[in-house]
Amino acid sequence: MIDNRKIESERFLPDKDIENCGLFGVMNTSGTRFGGEMAINAIKNMKVRGNGLGGGFAIYGLYPQYKDYYALHVMYENKNDEAKKNAEQFLHENFYVVYDEEIPTNPEVDVFCPPLVWRYFITPHKKEINGVSEDEYVISRVMDMNKYMQDVYVFSSGKDMGVFKGVGFPEEIADYFMLDKLYEGHIWTVHSRFPTNTPGWWGGAHPFSILDWTVVHNGEISSYGTNRRFLELHNFYCTLYTDTEVMAYAVDLLMRRQKLPIEVVSKIFAPPMWNSIKYMKEREKQLYTTLRMVYAPLLMNGPFTVVIANQEEMIGLTDRIRLRPITAGAKDDFVFLSSEEGAIRYVCPDLELAWTPPGGEPVVARLNSKDHLKSLNKSV
Repeated sequence: MIDNRKIESERFLPDKDIENCGLFGVMNTSGTRFGGEMAINAIKNMKVRGNGLGGGFAIYGLYPQYKDYYALHVMYENKNDEAKKNAEQFLHENFYVVYDEEIPTNPEVDVFCPPLVWRYFITPHKKEINGVSEDEYVISRVMDMNKYMQDVYVFSSGKDMGVFKGVGFPEEIADYFMLDKLYEGHIWTVHSRFPTNTPGWWGGAHPFSILDWTVVHNGEISSYGTNRRFLELHNFYCTLYTDTEVMAYAVDLLMRRQKLPIEVVSKIFAPPMWNSIKYMKEREKQLYTTLRMVYAPLLMNGPFTVVIANQEEMIGLTDRIRLRPITAGAKDDFVFLSSEEGAIRYVCPDLELAWTPPGGEPVVARLNSKDHLKSLNKSV
């Protein structure tokens, strides 16, 4: 007997939207600063990859007049005056605040529930450092603010760089912060979000940042719980309700604190399978076995593609089996990383190089590198 109720219910079940986040990065390896038109136009070309619940940009070479100071970008949810008062008291107790201002925004751009967003250019009180580096001191205070202060989130804390992000499509966030009118930099990375397991809110938009490191991510880090607990042992605390946050802190831990090169870090995040390691030559087998045992809690399980940046580098990396796409391209002093080749060709039609990097192998563009096209060509 045919169940007509079942047929009717199946007929009207909504189709599930299956989308992926959009990533784009562009770097001028000579250090020449440029505006945001390429990054904005490229991510607009991939608009179908997002759903308007998050967009954001990281810009390097942003504040040359304050390049020796840490630039804290702070959002105050609900535009809470008491939260701002408490945060500023804490900052003045722990830092010299050489300048601060509300980050300029365009009130005519309609974005969802914007918080008050302020920036502070700071340097630590020397007497307060107590034997730790300035970077470690800044990280500890940023973690304190994000853990303990209500309605306060520090979402950018590096020197001569800044993150601008929020709820909306990335081109709307760019218009809201007037990025194409006010800022230039030698690296721009951008993210268009399609959240799946975590909320769409201002602090949860990408990029994620700590000190000079930023990460934009497409995919899902199913090892988040293990990664987070390991990072807490090293005084990194996840407070922004998004799995990508662990990637930013892991990059800082491995590359800044432990001074590991990205070529090694990529083998920690996306290592070969054990049954592949078994058949390697002895030296390689020892390396990969050691990395998998020592850094097992920082293996990033699940499909992912990331664009990682700091002042000197822009890096693209995928999981081993490339469940999320990335394309690299280069022209003269410009290097591009993108979720789609079409977005690169849209802003740079006459590319000299375009290729799909192997899974688990980083593409690295470095500032002031000699013959960077030749070195990039080796990874094609």
